[in-house]
Amino acid sequence: MDDHGWLRLACDLAGRCPPSSSAFSVGAVVVGADGVEIARGHSRETGPHLHAEEVALSRVSPGDPRLPGATVYSSLEPCSVRHSRPVPCSSLIIASGARRVVLAWREPLLFVDCRGAEELTAAGVTVLEIPELAGAARLPNAHLLTD
Repeated sequence: MDDHGWLRLACDLAGRCPPSSSAFSVGAVVVGADGVEIARGHSRETGPHLHAEEVALSRVSPGDPRLPGATVYSSLEPCSVRHSRPVPCSSLIIASGARRVVLAWREPLLFVDCRGAEELTAAGVTVLEIPELAGAARLPNAHLLTD
């Protein structure tokens, strides 16, 4: 599967999120350098305040040798600010050792002023945005969007 396929899977996972009026529905997939899926998750899958990247990364042992070459596919830009948890997803990704993030949609200025892509880039993580999949990422969040 290529970047578009993995990111489409992340967008599909976002559709599994329990709806929330105070958080986006997001899906994430962690894929090793060999192109094999390591883990996946979606927002609120295992707890009411957990983000998709957080869920996916929690399913991988911290010292897993596949992480340094991994790509994190996320339907929404990884957060740089959290109100409900101590560590934002951009920091979790940096700490994991993953060197690449592919996202569909930059987080709109609704809940926080997100700078996840900038923080990842500053830490040496390659960030690729595939805006043609932004519509798929917005779909499970339509109830939050008023434009």
